[in-house]
Amino acid sequence: MPVLTPPKPFRTYSDLVSILAARGLQIDDAQRAERKLAQLGYYRLSGYWYPARQFQLDDQHQRQLCHITKKPLRLDAFAAGTKFDEVVALYRFDKDLRMLMLDAIERLEVNLKTVIAHEVGYHDPMAYTNASFILQKWTRPYVDSRGKQRNKWVEWSQKQQSHIARSQEDCIQWHFRAGKSIPIWVAVEAWDFGDLSEFFELLTGKYQNLILNRLGLSDAKVFSRWVQQISYLRNRSAHHTRVWNQVSPNALSVPHTEPYFQKLQLNNDALKRLYGLISVIWYLLSRIAPGSSWIEDVAALIDRKPNMPGCTYVAMGFPSEAGFPRASFGL
Repeated sequence: MPVLTPPKPFRTYSDLVSILAARGLQIDDAQRAERKLAQLGYYRLSGYWYPARQFQLDDQHQRQLCHITKKPLRLDAFAAGTKFDEVVALYRFDKDLRMLMLDAIERLEVNLKTVIAHEVGYHDPMAYTNASFILQKWTRPYVDSRGKQRNKWVEWSQKQQSHIARSQEDCIQWHFRAGKSIPIWVAVEAWDFGDLSEFFELLTGKYQNLILNRLGLSDAKVFSRWVQQISYLRNRSAHHTRVWNQVSPNALSVPHTEPYFQKLQLNNDALKRLYGLISVIWYLLSRIAPGSSWIEDVAALIDRKPNMPGCTYVAMGFPSEAGFPRASFGL
């Protein structure tokens, strides 16, 4: 076991405020700053002030990169004009974003559960336990990049069964008490978005297409990627983790022949960031809830983004600092 270096010394809230002020963070009310650190935590807020920290430059005044992450290195010192109150405002902005994302994702998740249960359950109420519904390659063992033998179908089956076993939903508990097999339209009530996402990916093309047809889609690989990324966004939002400037290592794919996406002209950067996900979520949401005003609420919130160094619209994947492209969404 490697020898670890000692942790940083404990600091009081007053100490932390003094440290931040010494690094150039403008603090107009020290007592309020202490209260916010006590409420939210120093390291949670540090993710919001991080973009305002100065870059570490080399002798040619070029940004130095971390040799591991390849991301620009930052100094402890803050960019001029960085205010503690704006850091807190950015935290609140991000919280409001998370709430809006969860609102839309809940509707998508509930609808997807209903569609999967109906389209697959029609063919077999116990389809989720039947390997004949699963693409054959996922039922075979394989060796992953770490040399570990795995089986996606077995792993998924075990995971969702554990979710069913732990579920306190009345409909599931009733089946347990009655000694009845649990059909897929009941089982889905215990599944999370990750279970749904993986089950869709495991299904054979026949059943994937039945589900896609209900959503007016045709590309299973594109949809699988969408649901994976939406599931990841859901988990970050549900666990109160920063979303406003998060970057995915893999860009989303979109059907560029679709007029909706042609109008948005999403570039690779947008497809790795929140703007791309917002675009995909609205594409799906507008199909299952045509009367929804969700995108208007998102646009109104993004227009109120705090004005803090490093807190840019481009960091969210938007094409420019002009803000939310309302016209592209017909707003």
